[in-house]
Amino acid sequence: MSSDQPSNKSSNKSSGKLNSIVAEARRSREDREMGYRERSLKIYPWVCGRCAREFTRQNLSQLTVHHRDHNHDNNPSDGSNWELLCLYCHDNEHSRYTEVELGNTSTNTEKAAATHNPFASLGDMLKGKK
Repeated sequence: MSSDQPSNKSSNKSSGKLNSIVAEARRSREDREMGYRERSLKIYPWVCGRCAREFTRQNLSQLTVHHRDHNHDNNPSDGSNWELLCLYCHDNEHSRYTEVELGNTSTNTEKAAATHNPFASLGDMLKGKK
C-alpha cells in the first residue's frame, strides 16, 4: 500500500463515526417530532386547517403538524406555532414558502393596464370592405 492512500481502518473508523452522528441526529429529530405531534393531536381537532378534511384513527397518519413560522424547534406548549394540515395542504404550504424565499412569486398584486387594443381599427377595416 502506498503512503499517500488512507488505510481502510481509519476510513472505516471515520465513516462509522459519521454514521453514528447521522443516526443520532435522526433519532433526535424523530423524538422531537413525536413530542409535538402527539401534543398537537391532543390540543386540536383532527381536521385539516386549510381544506377542512376530517381525519379518523384509520387515516390519522395523513394529518401533519405544520409550524407556522417554519421553525421546527419553536414548539410552545400551548401549540400557538402549530396547525394541523393534511399531507397535500402541507406540501402546498411549503411550496409557497419556498417560492417566496427564492423570489419566484411576486407579492405585488397591482397589474399594469392593457395598452394594446386588438380591435381598435376593426371599424375602419369593416367600412373598407363595403
